[in-house]
Amino acid sequence: MYTKGTLQSPAVRRSGAIRTSRGEKIFTVVNHIFFILMGLSTIFPFINLIAKSLSSEAAVVSGMVTLYPIDFQIGTYKYVASNSLFLNAFMVSITVTLVGSLLALFMTTLAAYPLSKPRLRGRKFFIIMYLFTMLFSGGLIPTYLLMHKLNLIDKLPVLFLPLMINVYNMLIVKSYFESLPDSLEESAKMDGASNMTIFVRIILPLSMPVLATIALFYAVTFWNDYFTSLIYINSVEMKPLQLYLKELFVSSTDAFMRTNVDASLNVSPQSIQAASIILATLPIILVYPFLQKYFVKGVLVGSVKG
Repeated sequence: MYTKGTLQSPAVRRSGAIRTSRGEKIFTVVNHIFFILMGLSTIFPFINLIAKSLSSEAAVVSGMVTLYPIDFQIGTYKYVASNSLFLNAFMVSITVTLVGSLLALFMTTLAAYPLSKPRLRGRKFFIIMYLFTMLFSGGLIPTYLLMHKLNLIDKLPVLFLPLMINVYNMLIVKSYFESLPDSLEESAKMDGASNMTIFVRIILPLSMPVLATIALFYAVTFWNDYFTSLIYINSVEMKPLQLYLKELFVSSTDAFMRTNVDASLNVSPQSIQAASIILATLPIILVYPFLQKYFVKGVLVGSVKG
């Protein structure tokens, strides 16, 4: 005898069918519609930018462009790709993102690993100090004076040194280290491995999913950051891509076209802005698929023999 809501009958179990109520079906349909609309609302502005960047000046200025290009042209991308200011800012952003992400990931793992060990003396004190920095900071003016004293103003390191450790990212890595079995380190120590050997040859290879995720977090942060350069960078050759885009958007439209764009090109300031945004977004879009596989990879399967 089977009680309703507890056990399924043998016939239902053999068929593999699971009955869903009318309310569950309606909830599923509403969920699908909601997430489809959310996805469309996210991708629509991006498609609109692509269409503007490939449309003629008359079509863009008249507001005719929506989801597809009108009077197709690629002169906008040719101009943006050959613009020395854009290329210089692009290279600065690439350098800051690569160097900053690697150094930030290195510092984050070095801080997270010892803090994940209960045997560390003063562990609670150090954790509290890190958490304190999440709530309070020295302020913009003292930070600027510090960078000035360190002679970092208008220097490339100032774009990534202030963002070297994100406490939230460090706590995520720390929690992942704490989830690793203690038997891994115990067996390695029995074989004579040192703490550094265990960290480099065992812990880091098993932590690729969280490290790839945090590396992507840092890369996006460095790539999208413009406020740091706005405060500390003065020279044109040191400006990153986001600061270049900010100045591109706030510049006068007529003055920009007269001084920067060849009159023979059939492009508008809006299409140049759209093409610049697309090219600035492209590197992160290309990098993401290579890191996505680490997000769901089960690296601990079979790492400890039962």
